[in-house]
Amino acid sequence: MNTLVVRPARVRTAGVRQQILLTAQQRLMILMLLFMAAFFLVSMRLLYFAVFDTSTGRGSGSAAFVPARADIVDRNGVPLARTIDGYSIRVVPEKLLNNRQYLADELVKIFPDTTREEFLAKLSGPRPTYIRRRALPDQVAAVNAIGDVGFDFPREKERLYPQLSLAAHVLGFTNAEGHGVTGVEGAFDDRLVNKATRGEPMALSIDARVQGVLESELGNAVTNLEAIGGAGIILDVHSGEVLAMASLPTFNPNKLTGSDPTTRRNAVTYNLYELGSTFKPLTIGAAIDNGVVTSMAKRYDATKPLAIAGFKIRDSHSMGRWLNVPETLIHSSNIVTAQIGDQLGREKMEHLFRDLEFDGRPHIELKERAFPLWPKDWGRVTTMTASYGHGIAVTPLHLASAYAALVNGGIWRPATLMKLGDKAPPQGRRVFKASTSARMRQLLRLIVSDGTGRQADAPGFRVGGKTGSAEKPGVGGYNRTSVVATFAAAFPMDNPRYVVLAMIDEPKGNAFSSGQRTAGYTAAPVVKKVVMRAGPMLGVFPDETRDVDVSELTPLLWKNGEKE
Repeated sequence: MNTLVVRPARVRTAGVRQQILLTAQQRLMILMLLFMAAFFLVSMRLLYFAVFDTSTGRGSGSAAFVPARADIVDRNGVPLARTIDGYSIRVVPEKLLNNRQYLADELVKIFPDTTREEFLAKLSGPRPTYIRRRALPDQVAAVNAIGDVGFDFPREKERLYPQLSLAAHVLGFTNAEGHGVTGVEGAFDDRLVNKATRGEPMALSIDARVQGVLESELGNAVTNLEAIGGAGIILDVHSGEVLAMASLPTFNPNKLTGSDPTTRRNAVTYNLYELGSTFKPLTIGAAIDNGVVTSMAKRYDATKPLAIAGFKIRDSHSMGRWLNVPETLIHSSNIVTAQIGDQLGREKMEHLFRDLEFDGRPHIELKERAFPLWPKDWGRVTTMTASYGHGIAVTPLHLASAYAALVNGGIWRPATLMKLGDKAPPQGRRVFKASTSARMRQLLRLIVSDGTGRQADAPGFRVGGKTGSAEKPGVGGYNRTSVVATFAAAFPMDNPRYVVLAMIDEPKGNAFSSGQRTAGYTAAPVVKKVVMRAGPMLGVFPDETRDVDVSELTPLLWKNGEKE
């Protein structure tokens, strides 16, 4: 018989249990001490970096977020230019494995705008050279797919213009080394790359929405009128801020390679034009200021051409009668304006143009500014022809700044591309009396409501302005087939806020303009469309219950069955 012996379970005494708990507590304490020591060491290290380490501290930490070149934004913060990391494609000839002829053929397929011979020269050269800077991602992928170790793809800082060609002539562009060449990029290159200032975007006075409207309407007109180009500007009459500036033809600053260099000229600041009858209100304003014109009712003989120094001054559309001052502007009479200019005299006429800075480059921050063609001989004939915009050539910006002074109470201020914000505008200087400016606002409004500028009459916006259709000077005299059509305007004329100028270079008289080339049919409609679209963006809304009070002038207009 077998006997089963069972070993009783071991019973732990209270002393043993206490010893186990004590050991566990000691181990836990050691772990806590180790954790606290590690935490202390990390904290001290961070404190050291924050307080004592000047080489890798806050300066370099923040610098990592500062762009190599400052962003450029519009007045509302919309990005117009910024720097990003982009790819370039480079070849190191000594590392190439494949046949150069084969590689050249493959590269031409990827970059058809470059010849095979150019690629062969780069592939066979003695040193590394760029195949393409600012390469697109698909181009990088295609070159990489060739599978040759002789190609590399360095990351480089690239200037990107996210709005493409919008405000291209204002912005300008940078060169391969990242420095500004033209436009704002060139004029403010130091500020844009300076370590102290490049962290803050540069805010322009340009409004991207308004700029888009001006470019759209001006571009449509240039295309439909088969013109060779155009220019336009919208200017704040009280601050001189440029809200929009357009020049056509234009270019895309992201794609300079292969583009026509002539498209990069800024017609607003760098091209010179005889701007014709748009000068007439300036002459009339100076005549009122100087007491030459004392009555709006006084009439001048416009029944026949004005003979002077062997040639005759004519009106393009002769009224065949005597005209007073409002009628002179409404019908754009060269004959009467020349008589008033003659009475004003050389000294005062020249003084007017110098006051308006027509004797120097236009005032704006850009480098691309042309010097006007100033008359060499200020004789009697020059005084008379300059009174209606012939014999002197200026930029469209010159004229826009002059019109701002004409309507804003008489104060001339320089134009600026910088957003002023809370800053006070330049003090400026008086060039017209306040009373004269008030009178000219009435007369400019009459030109649109009753004269050659009718097609600029945007309902409710109280537009006032003056047409100008000038033949281009050429060899042996003026070319009757080449016209520069300009409409210089301001709105709303009861309390002017903005000057709008549109210029069409050599419009064709076609079905779009009812067969006419003159500014009333070509440039004036552009201003109307721009005002109607951009006015509300600028805080000016149509109100047909308000207008300029011209009740004292309308009785002077000769109706008498005549179609005005």
